[in-house]
Amino acid sequence: MKSLGNRRDNESGAVAMIKQSYSIVLLTLGVLFGVMLAQIGPQLLKTSLANTANVREDTQVAAVTPVESRDYAGSETPIGKKWWPSKWGADDQRGAANLMTAEKVLEAQKLIKTGKVYQLGRVYERDMPTFPMRTFRLTIPAFRAAPRGTNMQVGRDEFFVGEIGQMGTQLDGMGHVGVRLPDGDTWYNGHKSTDIESAYGLKKLGIENAGVFFTRAVLVDVVSYRNVDRLPVGYEISLDELQGALEHQKTTIGAGDVVLLRTGHSKAWIADNDVYNSGQPGIGMEAAQWLVEQNITMMGADNWGIEVDPPPSGRAIEVHQHMITRNGIYFLENLDLEELAADKVYESAFVFAPLRLKGATGSPGNPIAVR
Repeated sequence: MKSLGNRRDNESGAVAMIKQSYSIVLLTLGVLFGVMLAQIGPQLLKTSLANTANVREDTQVAAVTPVESRDYAGSETPIGKKWWPSKWGADDQRGAANLMTAEKVLEAQKLIKTGKVYQLGRVYERDMPTFPMRTFRLTIPAFRAAPRGTNMQVGRDEFFVGEIGQMGTQLDGMGHVGVRLPDGDTWYNGHKSTDIESAYGLKKLGIENAGVFFTRAVLVDVVSYRNVDRLPVGYEISLDELQGALEHQKTTIGAGDVVLLRTGHSKAWIADNDVYNSGQPGIGMEAAQWLVEQNITMMGADNWGIEVDPPPSGRAIEVHQHMITRNGIYFLENLDLEELAADKVYESAFVFAPLRLKGATGSPGNPIAVR
């Protein structure tokens, strides 16, 4: 027993010596670090402050100087002359939705002859192509609540995360695309970001202002007119082709109409998402300007953005700016027009009620055409 006690005493002493040595090592390292910091700290601080000043200076130059010094080639803005106030008034937030009148509804309903309904919206699903960096996630939470009542009722909810108004079949509203000007980002009817934006939705130009669309729709089937399967990515549909297709179909466009453009690009939907997202065939500025002159309320297409991409002019999304920002015309993207085209339904009654998402830039939905 005595031998065992001695051994325990020896082990305790050894542990104490190790702890003491460890403390001395830590103390020595601390002193050395303190000395080094005292020697190089001021220089590091000086360098850091200089770099911070340079970053701030560079940031200020990048954020202000190019915008203020940009040459607009004699125009008031990068997209031409000042576009506000709107023809519907300085306070207007609806844009071309103001063309939705009782007369347009009655005109559209006269086009219904057979009662056949065409769903133009895409199914919202995980495999659909989405714009880079946008998210679509829908899940059913895994809960197992006890049944309720003698009828043993059970249920489920879905949980959704994503840019709800800017994926799949989507309506672009007045607060979706604007123009950067020296005095701030500017949107439809001259509204400024500083006046309309908040972290919890737009204070003005939200999609809830659009209302319901019930009007005449005109399908412009450029694919059939060109006798091809689909137009290639980057192909600009000219005004001559647009008007040629209309003449071939024996249709015209009127005020307050919805124009539905078939490019064939939708054939890559899910089948080849890389191709679908790589660009698109679509209209350019020449066709866009003519469509604005027809006083339409909405432009839809079977691609992700209506206009040709990559843009031959190098000016990104300028058709959006011309039609939405300047003229208040809505864009309806990622449509399925194949059945409508197969039946050669070149004019129909069009019905779409955007979700009343307060402060949202756009809306999902399933627009329909009725023959």
